[in-house]
Amino acid sequence: MISVLSSAWALLLGMCLLMVGNGMQGTLLGIRGGIEGFDTMMMSIVMSAYFVGFLGGSRMAPGMIKRVGHVRVFAALASLISAVMILYPTFPNVIVWSLGRVLIGFCFSAVYVTAESWLNNAATNENRGQALSLYMIVQTLGIVIAQALLLTADPSGFVLFVIPSVLVSIAVTPILLSISPTPAFDTTKPMSLRELLNFSPLGCVGMFLLGGVFSAQFGMASVYGAEAGLSVAQISMFVAMFFVGAVVLQYPIGYISDRMDRRYLIIAVSLIGAAGSFLGMAQGHIFTTLLVSAFVVGGMSNPLYSLLIAHTNDFLQHEDMAAASGGLIFINGLGAILGPIVTGWMMGTALGPGGFYLFTGILFVMLAGYAAYRSTVGATIAVEDTGSYVPISPAATSVALGIAQEYAIESELEAEAEG
Repeated sequence: MISVLSSAWALLLGMCLLMVGNGMQGTLLGIRGGIEGFDTMMMSIVMSAYFVGFLGGSRMAPGMIKRVGHVRVFAALASLISAVMILYPTFPNVIVWSLGRVLIGFCFSAVYVTAESWLNNAATNENRGQALSLYMIVQTLGIVIAQALLLTADPSGFVLFVIPSVLVSIAVTPILLSISPTPAFDTTKPMSLRELLNFSPLGCVGMFLLGGVFSAQFGMASVYGAEAGLSVAQISMFVAMFFVGAVVLQYPIGYISDRMDRRYLIIAVSLIGAAGSFLGMAQGHIFTTLLVSAFVVGGMSNPLYSLLIAHTNDFLQHEDMAAASGGLIFINGLGAILGPIVTGWMMGTALGPGGFYLFTGILFVMLAGYAAYRSTVGATIAVEDTGSYVPISPAATSVALGIAQEYAIESELEAEAEG
């Protein structure tokens, strides 16, 4: 762990600051939208736009990096992110905000690809798993810190938009001044979705459903809080609990994952996530209960992401894993685009704010049901023949997913050699 920090501290610090900026703008827009009088459906379109940009960026970033290099892509897109954050309060308009969210989603996706390439270059075979874990912790920590910074100023003013803009600008400095070697960047042609579906139907369906859950958490949680009449401090705590749960429960579930049939664990984790959602829907008027439900939903959904990747890899040859990662992220991105729109529609009906939790609850139940079905018809793989579970953030790109798969392969080969 120390070796990872010594070689990549500037990159990790910069990524933490970038995540603070991203976490602030996501939550702040949900609060500011209510102040500006935007209805739930308008805000759902704004929030969905981020995932449209993110999905586009994940597909186009490799080509951009190959053409002009890591440094130029990173610096140029970070500057665009900083500029768009200042434009939000200047032009409080749904169309402007939506276009800004598309651009920011695109930029963040490409920035993540660049940073993850550097991280992979800085890691060795011995510390690759630790580097990935630190990266995930830093990402989550940045979003949690962002929620605390929302309490430093009035959300109806400009200051809270200036803070993330400045942080993103500062984040570039330690990274660009400390990263000397430019990492090699090889792109892999994604596996076709039909092939991927044949290899792992549960992995594909699960990633699509989880895309809706994640986008609801990241995009609509603050909108839910504003609609439910929570204060800014309460909204900040509420959003933070999704990510606190993700960090706290990721590793215990990962430990269990390597010791039992993953399909049964997916069923159990999905049902717990559904229970947390329905608890929030039924008892959302009690703030403490709302925090507990957010902790449970975030704590179940994030490990499910890693579980589904590990389950899919169990059916793939080592040489196919990198190709499959692009398809999994694309499927997850499609679900993420639809998530805020469906959530906004449900919240705009007679269900009111409770539609937020009903949506995530339904998705969890659908995932549990499909996993139960696949456990009766799909091939069973012995626990000792499955690959390692590697924790990974849903905000990561195919590069980080490739690092995780590489680490899983190395761990498996080492275990075979020792056996």
